[in-house]
Amino acid sequence: SSKPRREQRTHAARSWLRRDGRFGKEEHYEWFKDFSHFRHLLAPLLSPSLSVLEVGCGNSRLGEELLREGVTGGVTCIDLSPVAVQRMRDRLAEQGTSGVDVVVADMLDLPFESESFDLVIEKGTMDVLFVDSGDPWNPNPTTVDNVTKMLEGIHKVLKPGGKFVSITFGQPHFRRRFFEAPEFTWSVEWNTFGDGFHYFFYILQKGKRSPESNSHQVTLPAVPSFNMLHEELESEDYIFRTNVDEL
Repeated sequence: SSKPRREQRTHAARSWLRRDGRFGKEEHYEWFKDFSHFRHLLAPLLSPSLSVLEVGCGNSRLGEELLREGVTGGVTCIDLSPVAVQRMRDRLAEQGTSGVDVVVADMLDLPFESESFDLVIEKGTMDVLFVDSGDPWNPNPTTVDNVTKMLEGIHKVLKPGGKFVSITFGQPHFRRRFFEAPEFTWSVEWNTFGDGFHYFFYILQKGKRSPESNSHQVTLPAVPSFNMLHEELESEDYIFRTNVDEL
């Protein structure tokens, strides 16, 4: 039946997410494509004076890529894994790279003052909270609570007019209910990138929510179309079936 297969896939995802062993072996790993795949979407949001927070950095090179793009206002990368954080610190030290601060921290309890950052980025981190979330149209209370906590923390640490970028497999009809909760003041727009299967690139700008709070998709050059079974698209844990199977 499909239930045992789903349980096996979820177990595989959970095992993969016990990441300390992997981070201890690999110099870096890019969850959800590397910077080159979405540079055309992120680069226009950057400027030298920005202070940037990356939530759930793992041992990604995104922090270093932001420096190469000219961001000098400070880049802070956080992860819950001490192994990942130390690995990234060691890599930066070996390269002689300064300007990236790597911190062990919980994305559900951000240890920063209100209005500390101009830009907050998460890449595949929020998706972890949707593992075992149940019906994607009606996630279980634990999932709802954790996603809400994450977004409340990000909204708090953003400066007025600051932007939150979420790079994810989560489709708008699953994510808008969280992004457009009444306690948030940000506008919501999105685009897609990727070949074969699309990733979603959301931009949420604090203080720019319209009275109607109608989200819209940014008009950019067309990307390749893709086809997938409806039931596959409706399941948030497709991300883990895809990525775990590729390992």
